[in-house]
This record gives sequence, structure tokens and C-alpha cells, in this order.
Amino acid sequence: MIKKLLPAGGILLALSSPAYAHLNPAEHGSFMAGATHPLFGLDHLLVMVAVGLWAAQEGRKAIVALPASFVAMMLLGFGLALTGMALPYVEPVILSSVVGLGLLVALAIRLPIGACMMIVGTFALFHGHAHGGEIGSAGALAYGAGFALATALLHGCGIVIGRYARASRNSESPLHQMISRALGGLTVLAGAALILG
Repeated sequence: MIKKLLPAGGILLALSSPAYAHLNPAEHGSFMAGATHPLFGLDHLLVMVAVGLWAAQEGRKAIVALPASFVAMMLLGFGLALTGMALPYVEPVILSSVVGLGLLVALAIRLPIGACMMIVGTFALFHGHAHGGEIGSAGALAYGAGFALATALLHGCGIVIGRYARASRNSESPLHQMISRALGGLTVLAGAALILG
């Protein structure tokens, strides 16, 4: 399994760049313009997967609650941007969300479910606002549906990886036991690189 995950992750990271993050809605449609933003924007990609990893680490209720909180608050942030309501420090908060969520995963921090939802929801508000600020000529409904679906799929990828790691904790292999935490550490490093770059 890990032999399949590493190349797939490498390909996603290699394709992630700002040039791919914003498709022209006139050429590709509003839905695809929205869907590709979290898939090909490295900051968004890392955060979405980290939310899924952290949800899997937390277990049970968090597997539904954290992704649902993220998507709901992201859509709220999107709506705020569409109405013209400004949020301060959108880009710095987005970059800090990469490092922050990466640390939560790397350190396997356990918190009450409400606190977890508040953390991911706060970060999601800013991610959604950024999506709204970059909508361009796309139709709001299709664009929003596109990035919401892509976000949920990325959360699902993180959950699958995290559950695989969690199920393998009883394994003799230290690699299996450290998958989620190592990915969290890599997320922190990538977030630091984005901040410094």
C-alpha cells in the first residue's frame, strides 16, 4: 500500500503550483474552475489532506465532524467574500493553517471534538474566503460546488491514509506506525517553505 501512496503523493505535489490552481471558467466551466483550486493549489491540498489525517487520528465522530465543519465553514467564508465582507490576514492565516494542522497531525494531538471542529472551522473560513476572492467570472453555485466536492475528496484521502496507519498501529513495522505523523511533519515543512518562499 505504501509503495502506491508515495508515488501518488509525489505526483500530486509535483503538479501543485499556482499556475494550475486557477482554470479559466470560460474554457473549463465554473465547476472545474472551483474543483481544481484545492486540488492544484499546494496550500489548499496540504490542509485538506491534513484535516482528514487528523480526523482519522481522533477517530469515530471526528471522521465525519471535522470534514463537515471544514466544508461548512469554508462555504460560509466563500459567501462572506461574495458579499464583499473582508477578512483580515487571509493569506497569512491560510499559510499558518498548513503549519498548524501539520503540527497537530505530526504530534498526534488529541483534543475534545468541539475544539477540533473550532480549529478546522476557523482555518476553513479563511480558505473559503480566498476561494470567493478568486472566483473571477465563474458562476458562484457551480464554482462553490466544485471546490466543496474537491475538498471533501481530499479530506477522504487523508482519512483513508490515516485509518490505514491507525489500523496498522499493532503492526511490527515502525513505518506503519508513523505514516500519519510523518505526513504531518512533511506538511509542516512544506508550509514553512511556502511561508519563506
